[in-house]
Amino acid sequence: MDALTTDELDTASGLKWSVPNPFVAKVQVQDVHMDEYRHTNNVVYLSWIQDIARLHSATQGLTFDDYVQLGMGCVARKHDIHYVQPSYAGDTLYVATWVQRNEGRSDMWRATEFIRERDGALIAKGLTQWVCVDMATGRPKRQPAVFLSAYATHPAPATL
Repeated sequence: MDALTTDELDTASGLKWSVPNPFVAKVQVQDVHMDEYRHTNNVVYLSWIQDIARLHSATQGLTFDDYVQLGMGCVARKHDIHYVQPSYAGDTLYVATWVQRNEGRSDMWRATEFIRERDGALIAKGLTQWVCVDMATGRPKRQPAVFLSAYATHPAPATL
């Protein structure tokens, strides 16, 4: 997964996302991503959902090293993924994410969408429940202030 160039940002902003101005990256679908049906394997989307969450977190100033220093991090509790249509080797996908809901307790919900570059088609969308945990115990903890500012909700939430 790659950050976008200035030209790619212009293209991505013109796509039909469920919310205005989400955080966007791109991924090139490779042969290694294919399943027996010769389309992108569904577990690959899960990996990309995690990748864009990590990339977005880093742009908000929270890397895994920061989690270690804080002694608190985020782990996935639940993923819901809706596969709309297949993608294939050679496709370029724009991947958008935003925090849909964060009430400041231990959990937050992050939305993700995949749009194919060549035709603007929605390929898949997901919703992940992330939980803030104490890294020493693995137990859920209320989010620290730095999480609340980094993981502020997007102004126009979407649904699956």
